[in-house]
Amino acid sequence: MRIAINQVKEGNAQVAVSAGNTGALMATARFVLKTIPGIERPAIAKFLPSDSEHVTLALDLGANVDCTPEQLVQFAIIGSELVHALHPEKGSPRVALLNVGTEDIKGTDAVKQTFKLLSSSKLNFIGNIESNSVLYGEADVVVADGFVGNVMLKTIEGAVKFMSGAIRREFKSTLFNKLAAIAALPALKGLKGKLDPRKFNGAILLGLRGIVIKSHGGTDEVGFRYALEEAYHEAKSAGLAQIEQGVATQLAALEAAKAAAELEETPTPTMEA
Repeated sequence: MRIAINQVKEGNAQVAVSAGNTGALMATARFVLKTIPGIERPAIAKFLPSDSEHVTLALDLGANVDCTPEQLVQFAIIGSELVHALHPEKGSPRVALLNVGTEDIKGTDAVKQTFKLLSSSKLNFIGNIESNSVLYGEADVVVADGFVGNVMLKTIEGAVKFMSGAIRREFKSTLFNKLAAIAALPALKGLKGKLDPRKFNGAILLGLRGIVIKSHGGTDEVGFRYALEEAYHEAKSAGLAQIEQGVATQLAALEAAKAAAELEETPTPTMEA
C-alpha cells in the first residue's frame, strides 16, 4: 500500500487501487498524501445505482463513525465538487442529508446543526433524505456520518443478496417455476446485471490530495476490474486542482454566511441618557 500511494505522491501514478485493509489504507493515504486544505478528515465515498441510469454518491461509508456538523458539511462540499467535476453537464449537484425523516426538526443534534449549516451554504442543498429514497435518484450526493452510512450500505448489500437468492430459490422450487424461469431468462439476466454488486465495487477515499480507490477485499476478478475502471474514470475526469479550488470557494462562502448570521444575532448596544 505504501509503495503504491508513494507512486501517487511522487507523480509516477495518477491513482492507487488496493483491496487491502481499509483502516491501514486510509491511515497510510492520509499520512502520505495529506488532506485537501479545509477538509479535516477523508471520507469513504461510493457511487450507488438507482432505478434509472442515474448514480448517487454516498459518503461517509465507514471512515469516520463520529463526526461534527462541520465535518459533515465538509463531506457534502467535497462530494458535490467531485460529482460536478465528473459530470459538469448536470449543473450543480443536488445534496441531501441522510436522516430518519425529511422534516428539519428530526434527527440528532448534530444532524439538525448540519442541516442549518448546509441550508446557509452555497451548495444545492435539497434537505433531508430517508434511506428508502437513496436508490431512487432523488439526490446526486447523500451525506451521513460513517456509522450511519456504513449501516445503510451493508443493509443495501444484504437486501440485494437476499432478493437474488429468494428469486433463484422460487424459480427452482417446482417444475412449473423452472419452465417459467426459462421464459423469463432474458429479464432475469437483465435484473442480475443491474443488481450485481461487483459493478459498483471501488470506493473513493475522498478528501485526499490524490486519488485512492478501495476495492472490496472479498471480490473476484470481475469486481476488481470494475474497481480499476472506477480508478481510470476518476483519474481521467476529476481534476484535483479544480476540486480543491471549488472546495476553497465553498468553504469561504460558508464562513462568510456564518459570520453574517452571527453579526445579525449580536444585540445592538443602546445609548444611555
